[in-house]
Amino acid sequence: SQYVLIDIPTGEGVKVETIEEARSLAKDFIELGKRLGQYVETAITYGGQPIGHTVGPALEAKEALETIMTGKGPGSLVEKATGLAGILLEMGGVAPAGMGKKMAKEILESGKAYEKLKEIIAEQGGDPNIKPDDIPIGDKTYTFVAQTSGYVTKIDNKAIATIARAAGAPEDKGAGILLHVKVGEKVKEGDPLFTIHAESEVRLDQAIIHARRMEPIRIEGMVLQRIGNI
Repeated sequence: SQYVLIDIPTGEGVKVETIEEARSLAKDFIELGKRLGQYVETAITYGGQPIGHTVGPALEAKEALETIMTGKGPGSLVEKATGLAGILLEMGGVAPAGMGKKMAKEILESGKAYEKLKEIIAEQGGDPNIKPDDIPIGDKTYTFVAQTSGYVTKIDNKAIATIARAAGAPEDKGAGILLHVKVGEKVKEGDPLFTIHAESEVRLDQAIIHARRMEPIRIEGMVLQRIGNI
């Protein structure tokens, strides 16, 4: 291809943890592109928590299909998808500078993106009329709930990925994690935090063990410490 856009997710718990590392890697990618005769741009994106609410092949595909069919979805997923698509539209000269994201959102919300997806699926020999509920996900599940009321202050990406792998992802396509909360949201004791999906009880049990040990979602109150007269 003539134009290449490389996404570099950056944040705690992912492969590239700092902006400095990301910028250095971006320069390397751009230089490599020059040597190969390709125009390369990079996008340093927020990787501090999962994009959307799902982790795992089938769960992510289901969420993505729901979003592209309706033109609506988790804010983080829509923002990242339209942001990256917007850059590509500008790189290819389809959108004026600074207008790519707006054009990408219009394409998503108008249904044009869904129609193009159906064309691509048909061209590859798939069923263009597939619906989100047609995508099988692991039916062995376990939901972790909040043990206290408060605010979600952290979702550990590395821990979430480890738990998803223990559940069988990505080899087991239906395995993964469905997140019920995002950072900053208020929760009450007993509210669901995340659900593990697996294709076998053995894998599910392994994932539960990892989740209990790693505690991937942190909940804290707004008052962190009380200090009186000294």
